[in-house]
Order: sequence, then structure tokens, then C-alpha cells
Amino acid sequence: MSYEYEKIIEPIAATAAAHAAEVDRGAFPEATLCELGAAGLLGLVSAADVGGKGCDLAAAAHIVERLARECGSTAMVVCMHYCATAVLEQYGPTEVRRAVAAGKHLGTLAFSEPGSRSQFWASLGTASQDGDEVRLTGQKSFVTSAHHADSYVWSSRPLAGSAPTTLWLVPRTAPGLHVDGGFDGLGLRGNDSSPVTAENVRLPAGARLGADGAGFDIMMNLVLPWFNVLNSAVSAGLMEGAVERAARHVAGTTFQHAGSTIADLPTVRAFIARMRIRTDQTKALNGDTLAAIGAGRADAPLRVLESKAAAGEAAVEVTDLAMRVCGGAAFRKEVGVERVFRDARAALVMAPTSDVLYDFIGRAVCGLPLF
Repeated sequence: MSYEYEKIIEPIAATAAAHAAEVDRGAFPEATLCELGAAGLLGLVSAADVGGKGCDLAAAAHIVERLARECGSTAMVVCMHYCATAVLEQYGPTEVRRAVAAGKHLGTLAFSEPGSRSQFWASLGTASQDGDEVRLTGQKSFVTSAHHADSYVWSSRPLAGSAPTTLWLVPRTAPGLHVDGGFDGLGLRGNDSSPVTAENVRLPAGARLGADGAGFDIMMNLVLPWFNVLNSAVSAGLMEGAVERAARHVAGTTFQHAGSTIADLPTVRAFIARMRIRTDQTKALNGDTLAAIGAGRADAPLRVLESKAAAGEAAVEVTDLAMRVCGGAAFRKEVGVERVFRDARAALVMAPTSDVLYDFIGRAVCGLPLF
């Protein structure tokens, strides 16, 4: 990440912090996204030849982590946008890529379904040829930015053959596409993660992203590394936020009768130390995962699987400790700890879930096929 982008992200992170409370009440982070678009950061990973910054996954992870320190919902919206952009950069139409690069097009993924749940690669939705068009029918259970994205990278069964999945670029405003209600969840409350239903949505055949039946390979070889690394960056950012808020609270809160602070208690300092260590361990693994991907190392696929599983578990541990060291005050919103405590839980159950990843990792270590 160049110094140029370091300077750009800081005032935008301040905007995310200023709006974090209202976003946690369910508002979509429009103000922060507008600033990201105006600064060129929604086009961070778009190619230079379409007007983007041409940056890589490491740069995207830096931006996502910095935002997550202030607002997990905002970071998750940007995470999904960058994942969708990675697909569009390889398979999408030029005019949409230009709009993304210009900060005028917000993308997201639409993979998870109520019928296949965390096994996101197994779509039950259908695609059928109808002359020069394709008709899509299916249900998605959680689509981040569902009411606000300009397009979805949508998965379905293929038009023909036995492959698991084909991907499509679906405009949010396509006739027959319905966002089914809003999102009222435990955490990440402003990321607008809502169910979406497609009922005979007609698309031009050119809306297909990649070859018919190639969706599974695109998911595993392109989307999964981007999503796992960026999700790990969200977890790392939440952990940084928890450490910062907890340390500030214990150092600034006094026992007036004794003239000491909470931080003067050795047990509390030990908890803060554990939080710092787990955060740094997570960031080290995230960094090594990026290095493995960048160098094409043989262990890169394993690192991709490990990164999200490890970061999700660590974020839960660190935010648990933050609640513990801040005591009863942690239950009040002004301390800022209970929000990251809630947001951190999402990584455990967001597909691929931690349990699915543990199975994949165990299979890889034992020399077994993943599927």
C-alpha cells in the first residue's frame, strides 16, 4: 500500500467512525461509500486501462482492515464489493468495469442459498435458455448490500451439463428480481445482508461470467482467496478496534478511592497483552497468506483456508476479552466494545464457515481431496 493511499483512507475511516453508531442501528454506510468512490477506492482493484487504480489483493486487505477498525458493516460491504470486482475484472463487460473503476457501481456476491446453506458452491437455482436470452430462477439467503448494490455476481446451475455452477452478472433492478425484506441481525447490522429472489429474470446471454459450468472453478480459484483474505482483514480490523477501545478504557478509568486505574491491575494488563498477541498473530498469518498468494507458493491454498478460520476464532477470543476487561461499562454502547463483540461473531458462520474450513484444512493436511 503506497503512502498515497495511506493518506486517502484516514479521513474516510474517520467518516466511517462518525457514522458507525447509526450504521449499527441498521443504516447503510452511504456516506463512507460515497467518499470511497470519490477517492477512487471503490475502483482500487479495477485495472488501470478502465480507469481504476490497478492495485492488488494486499491493497484491498489494507483498506478493508482499516475500515473494520471503525465499522465492521462498512468493511464487509467493501469486502464483498472487491470480491465482485475481482470476478468482473476477469469476466465482466467493459462498461461495467469502467463504472466500477469510476466509483459509480457497487457490486456484491449472491452465492448463499437456503437449500445449500454454507455449501455456497452448490447452487439450486436454475438457468434456462430462451432464444437469445437466459431466464434465472432461484433464491439467495444472504446478499450483502442487497438493496443498494448496482449488480450481483449471481450463481445458478449451468444451462447444460453436470457441473455445479455458472455465474451471471445480474442488475439489481432487473425485472423479476426481489429483495425480500431487510436485515435485523446480531452484528454487522448495517451491511444490508438480505434474501433475494429471482423469478424468471431475463438476461442477455452475454451476462454470463465465464463459461457455462465454470462457476465452481471461478469460486474456488478466484473468489475464495479474495473472500477469505478480505474476511480475515475484517476480523483483524475488529480486533484492532477492540484492543484500542479496551486499552483506552482501562487506562482512563480510575478507582477514585484508591487513586489508581483499571490498567494498574496485573490481571487486566495480562488480558490486554493476550488481546495484542492474538491480534498480531492473526495479522502475521494474513500477511503470510498474501505473500504465499503473491509468490505462487505451494502452500498458498492451505494458507487461504487457514486465514479465515484462524482470524474468525481469534476475533471472537479478543472481543470476549475486551468485554471482560471493560466490565459492566462494556455493555454500554459508548465504550464501543459491544459492537465489535457482536460484529466479530459473523466470521464463524459466514460461508465458508469455520467448521467447513476446518474440514477442508484437515483434508488438505491428510492428503485427501477437498470434494
